[in-house]
Amino acid sequence: MTPTEIDRLQTYLRKLFGSERIKIVPPLRRGLSIELAVNDETIGTVHKDVDDGETSYSIHLTVLEEDLPAPRPVAVKPAIGSPGRR
Repeated sequence: MTPTEIDRLQTYLRKLFGSERIKIVPPLRRGLSIELAVNDETIGTVHKDVDDGETSYSIHLTVLEEDLPAPRPVAVKPAIGSPGRR
């Protein structure tokens, strides 16, 4: 992707999500992935596709298990007709 394409896509994503914290990070070396970052934390990659003269950009988000919050306990509802239910 060219610097102009990166700038246009970054502007679009910032407007779409209402956040200036979104940043498209070009690779340091040719051939490496273009990264999508929020608050300087890489959250995915950006890919350009040209098919039949139409250009599109896809974003692959990566969420690590270790970054997720702990699971919430599930409340168990008493079955119909069981003690404790009227």
